[in-house]
Amino acid sequence: MLLSIHINNYTLVESLEIEFASGTTAITGETGAGKSLVLDALGMALGDRADTDTIRHNKSRAEITATFDISKIDAAQRWLQLNDFDATDGQCILRRLYTTEGRSRGYINGLPCTMQQLQLLGEMLTDIHSQHEHQSLLRRDTHRRLLDEYAGTTDLASEVASVFQQWNKVNKHLNGLIERADELQARRELLAFQVEELQQLGLSNDELSKLEQEQQTLANAEQILEDSHNLLAICDQNENFNVRDGINRALMTLAGLKHKPTALANAEEMLQSAMIQVEEAIHEIDNHIDRFEADPQRLQQVEERLSAIFELSRKHRVNADQLPETLEALEAELKELEDGGESIEALQQQLGTLAASYSSQSGKLTSQRSKAAKTMAAEINKQLQLLSMQGAELVVSLSPVPTGELRANGGEDIEFLISTNPGQPAKALQKIASGGELSRVSLAIQVVAAAHSDIPTLVFDEVDVGIGGSTADVVGRLLKQLGERGQVISVTHQPQVAAHAHHHYLASKVVDNISAESLMTPLNQQQRVEELARMLGGAKVTEQTLSHASELLSLAAV
Repeated sequence: MLLSIHINNYTLVESLEIEFASGTTAITGETGAGKSLVLDALGMALGDRADTDTIRHNKSRAEITATFDISKIDAAQRWLQLNDFDATDGQCILRRLYTTEGRSRGYINGLPCTMQQLQLLGEMLTDIHSQHEHQSLLRRDTHRRLLDEYAGTTDLASEVASVFQQWNKVNKHLNGLIERADELQARRELLAFQVEELQQLGLSNDELSKLEQEQQTLANAEQILEDSHNLLAICDQNENFNVRDGINRALMTLAGLKHKPTALANAEEMLQSAMIQVEEAIHEIDNHIDRFEADPQRLQQVEERLSAIFELSRKHRVNADQLPETLEALEAELKELEDGGESIEALQQQLGTLAASYSSQSGKLTSQRSKAAKTMAAEINKQLQLLSMQGAELVVSLSPVPTGELRANGGEDIEFLISTNPGQPAKALQKIASGGELSRVSLAIQVVAAAHSDIPTLVFDEVDVGIGGSTADVVGRLLKQLGERGQVISVTHQPQVAAHAHHHYLASKVVDNISAESLMTPLNQQQRVEELARMLGGAKVTEQTLSHASELLSLAAV
């Protein structure tokens, strides 16, 4: 439950702290701005969008802190624990700070948090019903939400929606594959041909460079052989001079020297090594000449092979040495497409499994909704009678969706229909109910919904607009009953409603030549009588209105 709310530099407030007790608390006053002050500030603490215009004039920032007793709210305790916001002594403190520059920060139990986290936690702590809620009551999605909250099927509805989303995703994927079947088949046939062609080519990773080298050798065979003979002559066979004879004469000269300087001795060693290298070179050249032969037939084979390789490289628009990689890529794509038939079958099986799961879960949801719809309608109709709408009957209609059609919201369309007079068929709210009637229908629904809510703090913001007299007295009694099971905060302009509250606050505004200040004052018994008299009699309060107010308060206490 909400223990207190502390407001700093918010609109016309410099500093204000309000403590709320269990039961029903009425907030009244002459100024609408003052009465909505607490609710608007509470909305800020619960993560509403920050409005810098609400920061007090000449101040740089506003700060709102709301303290809740969560000792009996298991859902909130679990959420705090899961998100590492541990509560202290069963209390949870929400703090919101925002500046004129537009910066906004939120805190839960002193730890920084996001606005979304404030909102999620706030939904577990407080449920705010506004006077404008009847506008959303005209939408079918609101009807479905209210019924699920009443029936306790919100989690089951979420499971149904989750299964539907999975089914829908698989179904779209499957339909896409089926629609592309012809296109995929043509692509599969092309890939099969290209893969077979490359496989027949059988190009290995290093074959191309070897073939190009061999082709160069075979194409220049005569020149290579001629050059080889010339080399052999230079190294060994020329009669006038050759390299081996030259080195031999140099070695003989060096061997004949009796006193060789170090440099010549070193030169002799190098020439001896050179002689060995020259003889090995002569041997290699000689062997090459013996083994080498021109092979026009092999040259033709090599050139044909290279021609086939380069033709396929042009066809696939890649370099010739990239053909092995191209083959691997095409084989992988072909395999994926060939597995496509199996994927379609697997998807069909998965789709069937999800459809069966959806049917089972949505069937349970339909059954629970159908049972709850009757009891919810009966409770709302009871409230309508109390709210002076005799003869009116609200029906919670569940219309099955077309056979075989799956929807995220379950197997039925849900709509609140109403007949305001006996014998008339029930029709949509916007077609039957007038503005005043719609306000009372909305209040009846909100009271029934709140009575089945696990949220401990319920806030009603002038939901009694357009209601007066004995009907307002009924509204007060209803809110008082709700307050006996938790905490109700009601902003009201009806004295009959305020009289039934367990506690009473007066919203007021003090204005002087320098500034204005909003106040929220708790009223004692005598002050309550005076405030109710003001609400009954207007600006001039007489002894008669005071007596009437005292009687109103006494009757409400019965």
